[in-house]
Amino acid sequence: MPYPNAMLATSIRQRGFTLIEAVMVITITGIIAAVVAIFMRSPIQGYFDLERRVEVTDTADTALRRIGRDLRLALPNSVRSVGASPLCLEYLPTASGGRYRVDAPGAALNFTAPTTTFDVLSTLNPIPASGDQLVVYNLGIPGADAYSGENRATISTATVNSITLTSAKQFPFASPGNRFQIMPAAEQAVFYVCTNSGTGIDAAGNGNGSLYRLSGYGINAAAPTSCPAIPANAPVLAQNISHCEFTYTVGVTQRNSLISLRIAITKNNETASLYNAVHVSNSP
Repeated sequence: MPYPNAMLATSIRQRGFTLIEAVMVITITGIIAAVVAIFMRSPIQGYFDLERRVEVTDTADTALRRIGRDLRLALPNSVRSVGASPLCLEYLPTASGGRYRVDAPGAALNFTAPTTTFDVLSTLNPIPASGDQLVVYNLGIPGADAYSGENRATISTATVNSITLTSAKQFPFASPGNRFQIMPAAEQAVFYVCTNSGTGIDAAGNGNGSLYRLSGYGINAAAPTSCPAIPANAPVLAQNISHCEFTYTVGVTQRNSLISLRIAITKNNETASLYNAVHVSNSP
């Protein structure tokens, strides 16, 4: 009969493994892991690349949609380029509008004498606030230019169907459609401004510019010759801008104009370039 200790030693040897076996298992496992990593790397990298493309494309698309919506609501004949720079654009925003009364009964807007209060034929929504600006028949030419103020007046009070001005005003021209527009006092003139430097892409492969929407610069008669300075706390509409261009083209009859918007956003060497053409009606 074998000794108990000898049986125990034999059992231990049967359950163990050698150093060579361990090295072989580690080597085979490493090879399998390397093969799996090679096959998995491309799909995973492709997923992150796609996610980055979607992010930059969505950012550029959102910015262009916001600009297009604002420009379609701009005061007719108020969009103007800023000098020779394609990096910024100026316009006067509107909050609402309506039709004024021209005949009795009721208070009519008189174009042969100064008027303080007049009735609105359509319900005002929203109701203009004190300090908002009323504009009638803006043609964007001398004598009928809201930037110069000939056809613009400040609102004192308003209801859903009447408007009272802070002082009597005689507007120079009547609108063929008896229309008027309301400009919010809080925004005044609005600028869209892009900033970038050099090639527009930094060493990390990201666009080094930003897109801003600036307001509160007042309403100036003279067209600006350069883009306004960016305040320190200015809200950013889009970042990583590598290319930005605004082109304003007035139609032959000046009733319609075309604004070409080009934006390129670059992030981690991934660039999304979008173009949008906004048709703006200049019929006041």
